[in-house]
Amino acid sequence: MPTLTEPVEPSRPPGTAHDLRHHGDAEVRDADADLVDLAVNVRAGTPPAWLKERIAASLDSLAAYPDGRAARRAVAARHGLPEECVLLTAGAAEAFVLLARALPPPGADTWRAGGPVVVHPQFTEPEAALLDAGHRVERVVLEERDGFRLDPARVPAGAGAVVVGNPTNPTSVLHPASALAELARPGRTLVVDEAFIDAVPGERESLAGLVTGLPGRTVVLRSLTKTWGLAGLRVGYLLSDPETVAGLARHQPLWPVSSPALTAAEACCSPDALAEAERAAQRTAADRAHLLGRLADFAELRQATPDPRAPFVLVRHPEAAALRERLRAEGIAVRRGDTFPGLDARWLRLAVRDRATTDRLVRALAGLGVR
Repeated sequence: MPTLTEPVEPSRPPGTAHDLRHHGDAEVRDADADLVDLAVNVRAGTPPAWLKERIAASLDSLAAYPDGRAARRAVAARHGLPEECVLLTAGAAEAFVLLARALPPPGADTWRAGGPVVVHPQFTEPEAALLDAGHRVERVVLEERDGFRLDPARVPAGAGAVVVGNPTNPTSVLHPASALAELARPGRTLVVDEAFIDAVPGERESLAGLVTGLPGRTVVLRSLTKTWGLAGLRVGYLLSDPETVAGLARHQPLWPVSSPALTAAEACCSPDALAEAERAAQRTAADRAHLLGRLADFAELRQATPDPRAPFVLVRHPEAAALRERLRAEGIAVRRGDTFPGLDARWLRLAVRDRATTDRLVRALAGLGVR
């Protein structure tokens, strides 16, 4: 298991230890077979028909430059925040790049604390963006023996920025908002990736409503990709105090979010859409319970955490790499875990799907002799 903190040099070539640029779509891209996709964490059967119709109708306005004001108002209203606290982005991934560029460079006189810390295992794009921007990243690696749960005391007090996911990809851990709030302090930028929080019933443990009420600077990232099936449209947003939002906006090009994406953002913040998302979160919780119940029949498969809360689960198997290839031969794609810092080749991430799909996975595991 890696040490508590690991410095990562900006010059380290990608992939020398963990491939930070590998994501779940690589498991199904250019596949020579029609695979059951348990590798990508986008809700199946999306986008819904009403959302596709709204997006299609926006194509009539493509001759005009994008105008994000209505979408920004909708996002602000959805979270009960002033419009100045919202920045629309081309997916949450763009927000990580903006943050990496906006943070003071190493050695800058404006630093009142140390460099950025990334809490792992988690989505690897934040660290990749920081490294690309020339930062020296320090890792805080959570451990399996603790259920990959965050103890705020493990984060160095002098960290100038802290990046953490909630619920965390790939561990499916939902950290208490109170624990995350402990990381906020003057002179620090706290970045919480809530890309999957809308898959949690009630969006429990979100810091979205506290971005202007905590010490230092708090930035919450949201994605519309997962619940609404909009990975190809590239739309997300971040929430923070007006000064931070304005500073990040200066690093964006003109018209960074397309008109169809802006239409989707506005539509997904409507009361009806939020109610639909909540129903989807409830279904996901039930489907996850079914998945965990069926996986419990296999002693060789061990859950990463006893209480996963995201639309995916992380499991360990002594021969996970070989099992992944054998499942692929059976027509099922799962996400390898060894590209996440803090994990190795014994880990697999499984997306939560409907019961019929889970039952197919279970039959395949049994047929492969998994005990």
